[in-house]
Amino acid sequence: MKLVYTYVFCLIFAVAFAQDKTHSSYFDVNYYKGNIALHNNEILHLITGHPEGVILSWNKKTYGFEDWEQRFNYPDYGVSFAYQGMKSPVLGNNYSLYAHYNFYFLNRNLMFRIGQGIGYNTNPYHRETNFKNVAFGTKFGSSTYVMLNYKKERIIDRFGVQAGFSLIHYSNANVKSPNNGTNSITFNVGLNYNLEATDLEYQNTLDKKADQDFSESIKYNLVFRTGINESDIVGSGQYAMYVLSAYADKRINKTSALQLGADIFFSNFLKELIFYQSVAFPERGLSGNEDHKRIGVFAGHELFINKTSLITQLGYYIYYPFDFEGQTYARIGLKRYFSKKWFGALTLKAHGAKAEGVEFGLGVRL
Repeated sequence: MKLVYTYVFCLIFAVAFAQDKTHSSYFDVNYYKGNIALHNNEILHLITGHPEGVILSWNKKTYGFEDWEQRFNYPDYGVSFAYQGMKSPVLGNNYSLYAHYNFYFLNRNLMFRIGQGIGYNTNPYHRETNFKNVAFGTKFGSSTYVMLNYKKERIIDRFGVQAGFSLIHYSNANVKSPNNGTNSITFNVGLNYNLEATDLEYQNTLDKKADQDFSESIKYNLVFRTGINESDIVGSGQYAMYVLSAYADKRINKTSALQLGADIFFSNFLKELIFYQSVAFPERGLSGNEDHKRIGVFAGHELFINKTSLITQLGYYIYYPFDFEGQTYARIGLKRYFSKKWFGALTLKAHGAKAEGVEFGLGVRL
């Protein structure tokens, strides 16, 4: 009888576990090799070979047990570790850790991955021992990578293959100069291995029409952002920046909202840059007392995934007393909702391909 009880208990546990199981996982490992793109002539002397490395990733599959998974065609999410040998004694080598999403197209044969994380450089700029490294001004910096691969799983038992192209970006987002960064365009080939013997069944319960018809009334957002950065003048010093943002958004369906708003920038590094230029370049006619504040208006878009969303904004300075990198700016980054109203944000502000700084934000959506 005890054996029967044990068997029944195990059976109930197994059934319950199977009912609760909504994900599976797999590993993939990719070798890559390519070229450093010449996005800035200042790094020309640093391109001395073809960078190569490996990317090791753990991925969690989704099957549509939550609505957002069905909306985005059952994406994967996970973490990646990458090593990149830069093939330059001046540049050193890079190690990085990312969080990533995989999105699928063409009957799930085409995979697009985007990862964002932190990188470590083994040989950053030093004014005495490594003054030629104008790409990396700090040991730690930000890193982004995208991967477009043709992918086949379970070709031999749990093993599959994938191959395609990757773009790997390293910089410190102007936290400290120099900060020219690198962009590596590479070809990758790899293997994937599923940790479970079989995949789960994909769910298809989403009411797509209700998703498209969904809308909300206009919401109002207030955000405070901060961070540190430095001008391109090496050794000019790191200063705090503060940004106050207010904008309205209109949710047009379950995945998208349109935004319209304004920013006020208090960028203290500009104070030092204005004073420096007034002394070093008197022919520019600066007094040194010019206002460092800027006011911009912007339009944007928010892509809702789950509790995380992707924001993209394009702005124009309407108050611009000191000319710095042009009168248009862009912001891209992630928001994470802690509740229906409160959210945190990690964004990059840039002028074209030139980063001004990373912004850490806290906001409320009313």
